[in-house]
Amino acid sequence: MKYKYMGRNMDVTQGMKNVAEKKLERLEKFFTPDTTVMVTFRTEGRNYIVEVTIPVKGAAIRAEVSTDDAYKGLDEVMDKLERQIVRYRKKLIDKAKQDKTLSSDYFAAVAGEEPDEKLAIQRVKKIAMKPMDPEEACLQMELLGHNFFMFKNAETGAVNVVYKRNEAGTYGLIEADE
Repeated sequence: MKYKYMGRNMDVTQGMKNVAEKKLERLEKFFTPDTTVMVTFRTEGRNYIVEVTIPVKGAAIRAEVSTDDAYKGLDEVMDKLERQIVRYRKKLIDKAKQDKTLSSDYFAAVAGEEPDEKLAIQRVKKIAMKPMDPEEACLQMELLGHNFFMFKNAETGAVNVVYKRNEAGTYGLIEADE
């Protein structure tokens, strides 16, 4: 696997890189050798935040942990990643959907396994989407009291989503990249 390191509000030392690579070796059985793994270390106050992102087939497997020690954060983020990879892998057992970044030997070994967790959709809601601009969509979202709102963009004709961000009073817009 190929590793990319980034440090925000801190420098990533060679020791941190070595420990991260050693820990991430556990994931090599899941992925092909040309898979890129992005590791970000950052500080916020007294906490170290370790984030690992692995892009796969139009999505990403990502885990983030906040601890008082960057090395302890690597252990915790590895546990989260392994759980996510197992869930992702079980969704992709169907060979038609199999991602080329995942190792085919690993898929062959687990092809007979049943998923641990069943994903069940509890409710389906259909909505009529009238064309509107993102600002109007934000107002609708606030009126409904939701954290996100899907709408048809009047300018582009595409389906977009607006959402509340963690920063007070700010919003985000998600547009599909086709």
